[in-house]
This record gives sequence, C-alpha cells and structure tokens, in this order.
Amino acid sequence: MTGFTVDPWDPGYAAALAVEALSELGATSAELVLDVERPAADWKPVTPGPSAAAPGTLLVADGVRRIDARVWVHDDDAPMPLPGIAASYAAGIVRCGPDGAELAAIDVHRTLISASPLTPEVKTAHAVYRPSRAAGSAFDELSLALQRQVTQSEVDLAVRHRSASDDLLLVDGPLRGRTHLPRTVGYIKTHHTAYLPSPQSAVVAALGPGQRTPVFLMGTSWRRHAWYLRLPVQSSAPWAGIARCEASADLDAGEVARLADAVTLALPALAGVDYKDPRAPQNLVPIGGLEKLLRHHLGDARLLYRSLRNASR
Repeated sequence: MTGFTVDPWDPGYAAALAVEALSELGATSAELVLDVERPAADWKPVTPGPSAAAPGTLLVADGVRRIDARVWVHDDDAPMPLPGIAASYAAGIVRCGPDGAELAAIDVHRTLISASPLTPEVKTAHAVYRPSRAAGSAFDELSLALQRQVTQSEVDLAVRHRSASDDLLLVDGPLRGRTHLPRTVGYIKTHHTAYLPSPQSAVVAALGPGQRTPVFLMGTSWRRHAWYLRLPVQSSAPWAGIARCEASADLDAGEVARLADAVTLALPALAGVDYKDPRAPQNLVPIGGLEKLLRHHLGDARLLYRSLRNASR
C-alpha cells in the first residue's frame, strides 16, 4: 500500500526534517555518548515526572540579521579593493511567566565587515555602520563574522536581563558560543542531520506530545548535551513537531535531566499554531513574534541601501 503525508510546514520553507537527514540516518560522524541518562539499549520516551517543574520565568532570546549592501573596501596597500558587507542586526529577549509574555529588551546594531584592517566607520543620513574585521574575504567568512556579532549581542542582552535564580534562558538556534551561560538551552527547529543511530532514532519517532528522549552527549566541532522533544501537533508527517534542544557539556547527568524536564514542560504551551505560523508548532509563539518585531526594528532596507550608496560618493 502506498500513500503520503503532507509536511505541516508551509512549502515556502524547507521541510522540518530535511531529506538529507533521512538518507543519512545512522551515518553521522558526530561523537555520541548515548547512556548519559539511561543505557542506550533501554531508551524509551521520557515523560517528566511529578517532581519535575517548569521554570518560574522563561526568557526567550533571538536575533535577526540582514545584509543591507555588498561593499568594496579600498586599501592603498592592497592590489585591489576587498569585498565586504554592510549589515544590520538586532537581538531581543521576551520574558514569559505566569502572567503572560512581555518584551524585555531589543538592541539594534549596524556594522561594516571586511578583512581589511582599514575598514572605515560609515555614517549615512539614517544610520552609522561600525567597522568590524573578518578573518577573510570569502562571503562565508564575512557571514560568519556577522553571525558572531549577532550571537554576542544575544549574550550581552541575556547577561543584563537575567535576574531570577529560577529563570531559564532559551536561545533560538544552536547553543554554540553561549554554553557558558547558566541554565541556558539552545532550541533547534529544523533537522539537517540525523545524529542518532536507528534504534534511538525510532524513539524520537515514537514520542508523544510533551515527551522527550533521554539526554545524550554529542560532539561535532564542539560538544554539548542534547535531547529531542515533541510539541503538540496534528500531522503524522515524519518527525512532525520534533525539536532538538542543547545544553552545556559541563553539566552532570542529573542537572541536564532536570533542565530537559523543565524545558519539556514549558514549551508545549508556547507551541506555534498552523493558522498563524507556517513553521508551527516548532516556531514557538514568542520566537515568531520576536522575529517579526526585530525585523521591523532593522528599518527600511531600501532606504538604508540608498543612504549607503549616497555615503559612498
């Protein structure tokens, strides 16, 4: 018998589970330690027990970025101008508690990035672009330098706005660059690589809403604890409603299990709904709302592009 299911995400976005991940199941080269919380042969869905508790305050951090213009930085000592990017980025935090959610803070920045040590500060009629240096002139290196600035902005906001001892910080995306922050979890919506072997991957598929996998340790270019959880979802598509969470590799097994339980209890109530968000349920309501607000604060892209063109004359 043949059939099909429709991925719940809007077709304008990539599927929540990439085809590459399905085809590479069990073939990942990542370091895996599967028996952090329970033996690998005894994996089964975990439902947080009565002693588990959601955090009193959940802080949700996110950042957005936009390239406003490709530029060339002129250096008299170089045989030709070096490529660069003029970019805007913003970071924000939403505070979620028993009485609802509120915006805690937004920071907006402009930067001009190139590999040249002579990268100038650019003042336009509408914004000032601060100079920043990339490791090289390839676009990937320019983009990485920009992403590092976005991540650092999120870190700075988190440090300034954490006040409660029982709060938990959820950052949209991998935890890389933020593993030193206490009680912090990375939240990954899209799965490009299947990290788990087939027996443990089957446990992910068997998760019910509000359940998670046991915690495991994984290492690629960096090490972290991780687990998968399922949010409430109507679809029967592969891994529908599945998100991966990451926590510091420095936590002991008991600490990371308690953190995993707290996140698993907190997130279902924040799951996106499909009539409002094309990436529901993984794109949490606070994340979706914050992304829209941050993009608005980046300003008009056409206006900034024109102002950069005028400043370069």
